[in-house]
Amino acid sequence: MTDTEHKSRQELVTANHILAREGVMDAFGHVSVRHPARAGHFLLSRSRAPELVQPDDILEYDAEANALDGAGQAQYIERFIHSEIYRVRPDVVAICHHHSPSVMPFSVAGVALVPVYQHGAMIGRHVPLWDSREAFGDTNMLVTNGAQGASLATALGAHWMALMRHHGATVVGTSLRELVFRSVVACKNADYQYRAMALGPVAGLTEGEIELAAKVPAAAIDRAWDLWARA
Repeated sequence: MTDTEHKSRQELVTANHILAREGVMDAFGHVSVRHPARAGHFLLSRSRAPELVQPDDILEYDAEANALDGAGQAQYIERFIHSEIYRVRPDVVAICHHHSPSVMPFSVAGVALVPVYQHGAMIGRHVPLWDSREAFGDTNMLVTNGAQGASLATALGAHWMALMRHHGATVVGTSLRELVFRSVVACKNADYQYRAMALGPVAGLTEGEIELAAKVPAAAIDRAWDLWARA
């Protein structure tokens, strides 16, 4: 294993712990990072509660979401979310799927999630809603195969986040740290929007504000990472 891959695995463990402690994921949800040497492959934990993930839990998956190691270990059923988004989004380096209590009301009600504060701009101008019924009818709500993952990837398109009807959300980033930052602030944004809607109509940021505020410096992302990773 190269030093680069070792670092990717260690940071993925930290990402799991941060996203659990910040309330983005609980016993469920998962986060992955593209393999640093094999672009079609990705790293993802075996099926385990994110807060408990350790380096030995991290597995390598190929482009079809087949685990190349960890024989006999339980795997996340929804690993196809990751394989299919990586397939069509070469700019994406990390992915998180979660069911945060802050975001779930929007995926249930079908209400548009819009940026309402500075860091919320990182969710982008538009957060699409993927409805699995359109292509697959009634399901158990999980993304259990490549076709369903590909449908979600199509709905996500070039955006940074997609709501999943009655299911949660999937968030992507151009680096693992950016992905973690976006996932955390998206949940904060959803909470702020939900509270503001109780007071009256919410317009959100302008397109110009979104474009400017979404350019969060790497130093700011690292500052947040260092704080969240301290425990």
